[in-house]
Amino acid sequence: MRASKAIVFAISGLLPSATVFAQEAIVRELQLVAQFDLNGDKRLDANERQSAREYLASHPELRPPRRRSRVEPGKPGPVVPPTDFSASPGVPLYDLGTFRTVFLEFEIEGWERELADFHGTDVDIAATMVVDGRSYQDVGVHFRGHNSFLAVPEGSKRALTLSPDFGDSSQRLFGYRGLHLLNAYGDPTFLRGVLFLQICREYIPAPEANFVRVVIEGESWGVYVNQQRFDTDFLRDHFGTTKGTRWKSFNNAPGGGLSYLGEDISAYRESYEIKSKDDPAAWAALVELCRVLHQTPPEQLPEALDPIMDVDSVLRLLALDNTLMNGDGYWEDGSDFNLYLDTEGRFHTVPYDVNEAFRPFGRRGVELDPFAMSEDPNKALLGKLLAAPTLRTQYLEYIRHIAENWLDWNRLGPLVEKHRSLIAAEVARDTRKLYSTEEFTVGVLGEGTGTPSINTLRGFVEGRRVFLLSHPEIRKVP
Repeated sequence: MRASKAIVFAISGLLPSATVFAQEAIVRELQLVAQFDLNGDKRLDANERQSAREYLASHPELRPPRRRSRVEPGKPGPVVPPTDFSASPGVPLYDLGTFRTVFLEFEIEGWERELADFHGTDVDIAATMVVDGRSYQDVGVHFRGHNSFLAVPEGSKRALTLSPDFGDSSQRLFGYRGLHLLNAYGDPTFLRGVLFLQICREYIPAPEANFVRVVIEGESWGVYVNQQRFDTDFLRDHFGTTKGTRWKSFNNAPGGGLSYLGEDISAYRESYEIKSKDDPAAWAALVELCRVLHQTPPEQLPEALDPIMDVDSVLRLLALDNTLMNGDGYWEDGSDFNLYLDTEGRFHTVPYDVNEAFRPFGRRGVELDPFAMSEDPNKALLGKLLAAPTLRTQYLEYIRHIAENWLDWNRLGPLVEKHRSLIAAEVARDTRKLYSTEEFTVGVLGEGTGTPSINTLRGFVEGRRVFLLSHPEIRKVP
């Protein structure tokens, strides 16, 4: 989600009586195009954008406050000529072994400041994009993210969304209408999100992700994580259709974890952003799913949910989030995930924020219990599904399978090294990255002597595996 106008509210009375939610800030995109689009072309030209910027400057209350950054401002990067790229004709956009270069040229001066001014709004700035020697005109660009933007100073790497279809609705990059280029905020290794999604795709439909180099106005901005958007192209790739209804559960959304909020659809609109055509029937199906989760006795839940939810896939995602300790996963946030209602009337959950996986969490270290947060009434999927004995056993089986197969450094280590070696030289040259080259190197394997810290990828993987495979509940699984 692009993020921005902070709307604070509390939900009460519709959730279980024992639940008391603190007020949480929900971040919504500020709509400016309709307000300032004087010529009716559904985009803002230079004059219209200037009016919109003046409006934003006079209404600071519409924008979230900037946060104190611990990131040092970046420095100008190496000059990269337009011929400095390795073409990969016929290779898919998200091929894990390919490290493409994305060139961007803006028609305006001060592109970084203008993108920052429009962060969290529906305004895109047009640029020319060149990939593999082919030029794409009128590509929409905006800064994306919440913490990954607010805590990053000007001049350092900020996440981008590129929309090849901005000026021409039929324009695609290797078959895709949009890209999310992430700055690996919170991850000095750049690898965590790519690894998490690579493993996820062994179990569930999940976004593709790899690495690209970005060059803006002839200057390298270094390595970005190229993560697939949750759009109709995603549905095409992973579900074989472009139809169905998509939602994003807002980050920090009270009730956004499939809690039952009553029969009034408006309550759900406060916690879920619909990403496809607004369909009252789809909203009604979402309400029904939440009602069934809330009101069905545990022993009857598998049968009641089967016609309306892919429960097996949901259990797999919950197990992945816990096993790999995704700090933005459902077990922690109870929100901030994608939801898809397919054409057969069944719901699917899809991961969204994944860059905080593979790392210890606070005082828990690597010892996060498989049932952590399952008693939180705002995490209905955990609490309700794991209360059903057969689903609880199935969930534990998935945790054990993931731990045995993917928390095995003999298997995962070569994948990590393949990714690390692909980007290492460019990371060393990257002057805009958020962390040092030393943090990148040490973050994977440690200092090179002794047992690696659990803050490194290897140390986490090995420590988490020992904890889970010795857990009494997992050892009892037949």
